[in-house]
Amino acid sequence: MDEQNPDIQAARAKLFAKFDSRMGGKGTQRRKVKAKNTGVVIADDKKLQGQFKKMGLNPIPGIEEVNMFTDKNEVIHFKDPKVQASLQANTYAISGSSETKTLQEMLPKVISQLGSENLQSLRKVMEAHAAKEGQKAEDDIPDLDDATDFESISKDVEVD
Repeated sequence: MDEQNPDIQAARAKLFAKFDSRMGGKGTQRRKVKAKNTGVVIADDKKLQGQFKKMGLNPIPGIEEVNMFTDKNEVIHFKDPKVQASLQANTYAISGSSETKTLQEMLPKVISQLGSENLQSLRKVMEAHAAKEGQKAEDDIPDLDDATDFESISKDVEVD
């Protein structure tokens, strides 16, 4: 019976309208701000440092860059890394931001760091590059063969 009464229906509608339009004010619930989770990274770093200490890794200061050479003629380049090492166990830990570059990009800087395998692969790359350049050079310059008329020859040659 109560649900059929129009007065009760009107009162309920008025009450619902009052709750919907209220934004803030006395008696409203405060907005909760979630804290950012920056502590997880710091905790992981502390755990990692603890493991490094157990392994006997000690920091090595003064290293400006680290280059790691891959089989694909690429160089993983670390600038201003954090290096830790255990010389007895021949174990190294390198941390920091890295970039992967081709061997040709890093060539003038890393020529003294290359091993025999990398030097041979570099030689193969350079020979292939020289063969391509030699082929281009042959294609670029036409043979004149005792001809003195340069204009007729230049019309025959296609310009790229």
